[in-house]
Amino acid sequence: MSHHVPSYTLAEVEAAGRVELPHFSNGDAYVLGTIAGEVVLQWRLSLAIDIVIDGYVAYRARLGRTGHRNDKWLERKAATARHFGESTLLVKLRQQATGVPFGELDVDHDVMLPLGGSIPIYVAGELVATMTASGETDLVDHEALIEAVNRYIAGSDSGGSPAAEGASR
Repeated sequence: MSHHVPSYTLAEVEAAGRVELPHFSNGDAYVLGTIAGEVVLQWRLSLAIDIVIDGYVAYRARLGRTGHRNDKWLERKAATARHFGESTLLVKLRQQATGVPFGELDVDHDVMLPLGGSIPIYVAGELVATMTASGETDLVDHEALIEAVNRYIAGSDSGGSPAAEGASR
């Protein structure tokens, strides 16, 4: 890995808020996923990226040394983001702050994983998708997703038009 490993505090991740978009379609997933792929390549990372809408994979990329071995990590991180409705890094940091191990929570530990790298995407207050990364440390996974989302939003705000194919969410 040639990218630095960031550090995050609970307060920083809480202050960042959640990803709320005006709509999110298959076309939007493609645009956001493509931006995430560009981040991965620019930062010289090995990351698998999934964007899942309503339970189906709308975008998938395997870059660098990633492959099928990342699938279970992606699924478990996304399940955690869906269950808690917040980024998995926030789940991890909040759990660490309580002092209670994640293993003691009443959740399916075969399905969920408290590591950074999955972000829920909301439209009109409804969780409609997850964007998940796996392949580097969970902090780098999270950072790459945040960078991609920020670039996506900046492109939307500056008059760039994210694709709106399919049913907008």
